[in-house]
Amino acid sequence: MLGDMPARSADTTPEAERVQVALLRAAPVARRLHVALALSAATIGMARRALARARPHDTARALGLRFVELHYGAESAAGLQADLDRRDGTPRSGA
Repeated sequence: MLGDMPARSADTTPEAERVQVALLRAAPVARRLHVALALSAATIGMARRALARARPHDTARALGLRFVELHYGAESAAGLQADLDRRDGTPRSGA
């Protein structure tokens, strides 16, 4: 039961969380999907901005590849790098 669950956030009271959950449950699927997508977009945006602040001299492409590496793994980043190189005609190192 929700009443037995601790609050998920240190700054949210159990009562406030119960209200939030009730509102989400009552919302149409389209609204819940919109909220989920908006939260995902905000999270991705914050991660990208933090990466850009940490690596201010990297190109947009390098930052994008680093984002993929951090969030999806080195293999995915290497595959993306190879695909981008193929698309723009850049020879791969060692080729």
